Formats: sequence, C-alpha cells, structure tokens
Amino acid sequence: MNNIKLFETKNVRTHWYEEKETWYFSVIDVIEILTGSSIPKRYWSDLKKKLTKEGSEVYEKIVWLKLQAEDGKMRGTDVADNETLLRLIQSIPSPNAEPFKQWLAKVGYERMQEIQDPEMSLDRARGNWQKLGRSEKWIQQRMTGI
Repeated sequence: MNNIKLFETKNVRTHWYEEKETWYFSVIDVIEILTGSSIPKRYWSDLKKKLTKEGSEVYEKIVWLKLQAEDGKMRGTDVADNETLLRLIQSIPSPNAEPFKQWLAKVGYERMQEIQDPEMSLDRARGNWQKLGRSEKWIQQRMTGI
C-alpha cells in the first residue's frame, strides 16, 4: 500500500510495510518540508555525514525503497519508520522543525511521568477513548480487561 500524506500543503510519500506493520516516510520529502531547502537531497547528504561524524546510528536504520516520484516513475529513495523519522527531526536545525521538537519533548516528559505514576497512563487512555467517541460502558469494559 503506497500513499501520499499531506502535511499542510506539501506531499510526503509513504509506504505501509505489511510484514512489520509500520509506515515508512520519505526522508527527502520531510526534509524539504522542515527546512524549505530547494535542494533537499543535498541537505540530506550533508546531514547523513554530520550524523555519522557525531556517532549517531540513525542512518543505519534508514531503508531504501522505490516510491513514486513526481514524474510518475518508481524511484529509489531513503525512507524512515516513525521512530527513526522523529530522531531525524531532532537533528534538523530549522524553525519549521521546532514545533515537532517541542511536541517530542512534551510527549517524552508525559511518558516519564507515567512511568512514575502508571495511573496517569490509564487516565490518558480513558481521555483518548472519549475523544474517539467510545461510550463509558465500552471504556469501562476495556479498562477492566486491562
């Protein structure tokens, strides 16, 4: 299943990898959005070198897949799963990446709190199910099962 996800007005090419049940995202597309670079391939090349020099293992987790290019042809490109993509975003020094970095910090902090107080994760789950429109009966059955 190949899809294109829309981020604001920009396209991000994606691929669903059935066996691993995970999404892969085009690194070049994300870099273009977050940096505004007119040459995202060069930016990515430079970033790979920088990460390798710093001892980061992020690049080792990048996968190469053929995704549909703008001309309609299938072309090989670097893709990343969610975790790797989030790590890459942390490495991009751009004002456009800052909201993502703030969100990552917030989520990380929340998870650290939940480790100290597991009841907080149950409260978060309840709230998320409510936002999804689940009934209180459904939520209670689900939480009782947990």
